[in-house]
Parts: sequence; structure tokens; C-alpha cells
Amino acid sequence: MKHKLNSLAVYCGHEFGTDPQFERDATRIGELLARNKIRMIFGGGDVGLMGATATAAIRNGGVVMGVSTHDVVAKQEPVHAEIEVKIVNGVNERKQRMYEMSDGFIILPGGIGTLNEFTDILTMQQIGESNKPLFVMNTAKFWEPFYNLFGAMHSNGFIENLDDYHVHIANTPDELFKQILNYGD
Repeated sequence: MKHKLNSLAVYCGHEFGTDPQFERDATRIGELLARNKIRMIFGGGDVGLMGATATAAIRNGGVVMGVSTHDVVAKQEPVHAEIEVKIVNGVNERKQRMYEMSDGFIILPGGIGTLNEFTDILTMQQIGESNKPLFVMNTAKFWEPFYNLFGAMHSNGFIENLDDYHVHIANTPDELFKQILNYGD
């Protein structure tokens, strides 16, 4: 039975990265979220890929909600002025709120914070705390080194069962959205 995903958390960099394709794909993801009436949950910042994704969703009539922390706002990320951003006490509360508000997750290129969010979801899937799907946007093969490491963990006996994970990988935003819209088929 098909399960409509009404709300997806988007995790991505607060920078643009070095490849212009990162921003183009982030913008396209925002457009596709809006056009498919899927609410976007994100870190609340108006910078880098996260700002580009949120702005594209808003400009295309999407619903966008942000969750950030006092420290993040003070140090690196101005709050996106076009949306409501809930400010919470710490990064763990931020991740928990985003998790609760979302039916699944989209991972775009990013840095340590994005990697942390990605691996937190994988850990929750592994131990059975979550079966929410994870959609990975592999723009310009950004996540290939992680896939190689994940494969090495499996082949060396540190990941027992790959069926514990609900990960869907795509190389283009349109391919990713085909997976999102067909989730549960």
C-alpha cells in the first residue's frame, strides 16, 4: 500500500560547496517539495544549500517550517526571514523536533552537521527506533565515499543486516522525487 509522505526534513549544508550543481539541485528539491505539496522541515537558516532549498519551496507556494537553536543562530545561520523558525535549546532537541515533524528525510550534500543527521537516522533505523525513509541526493557523486565506507562496514562485519536500513539514493532531483512519490509501492 502506497504511503504518502506529507512532510520531509531536509538536511544539507549551510554553505553552497564548490560545485554549482549542489545549489541547482537544492533549488530543484525545494521546487519539487512545493509542487508536490510536501511540507519542508529544515534547520531554519537562510544560508547555503538550506537557504536555497527553503527559498525555492516558498517561492513555489510550499509550506516550510524551520527549527534552529540559539547557538546556531548566533554563530552561523541567520534565520530565514520568510518563514516561522522555532528556536530550541540545543542541537539534540533540534534534531528530535525535526524528526517528530517529518514522515521521512532528504539528505543533500553538506558538512559535519549533515553527516551527523544522516548517521543519526541510520542508527535509529538499525536499532529499530525508526522506519521512516531516508532519501539521499547524490549530487555530483558527493556521497560516494560514504557509500564505500558503509560497504566496508558491512563487508568487515560491523553492519550485519542491510535490510535494517530504508535508504533510497538518486543522482538527480527528478529521480529522487520519483522515489519519494512512489514510496510504499
